[in-house]
Amino acid sequence: WHVELAEQLFSAARSEFKHFEHFYFHNCLYEKVWKENRRRHTESTPLLDVIRTYPSDYRVVFVGDAAMSPYEIAMAGGSVEHWNEEAGRVWLERVLNHFPKVAWLNPVPQAQWGYTQSNAMIRQIFSDRMYPLTLDGIDQATRALLR
Repeated sequence: WHVELAEQLFSAARSEFKHFEHFYFHNCLYEKVWKENRRRHTESTPLLDVIRTYPSDYRVVFVGDAAMSPYEIAMAGGSVEHWNEEAGRVWLERVLNHFPKVAWLNPVPQAQWGYTQSNAMIRQIFSDRMYPLTLDGIDQATRALLR
């Protein structure tokens, strides 16, 4: 259900922004992302190419529930889908270092965020720039991205 919700969000956002790109990732960010979720195993883009392609004044919004194994964030080899040479945190920090204006939209109700250790880890990495995927949360994230 997250993919469908993200696709609706991307469709709405595309009409609001002069430049808009979206990429998918599963659970945590690693060395590659993809444009079409159903083709993620065959058509991916190296994350370093994304970082090199887009200037640092782009605003970046992550959409995800942040509910994953803490090992996916903290450890090399922690991914549930492939062997990741570097921890997810390393990749998240690369993006955060290049794009200072970031936000994370979480589709899980905010009252439930405390139920997973990984959610707390992501909130810490993002310096509490996590917002609920609600109209109010999107408004909060937008205001934060414009500062």
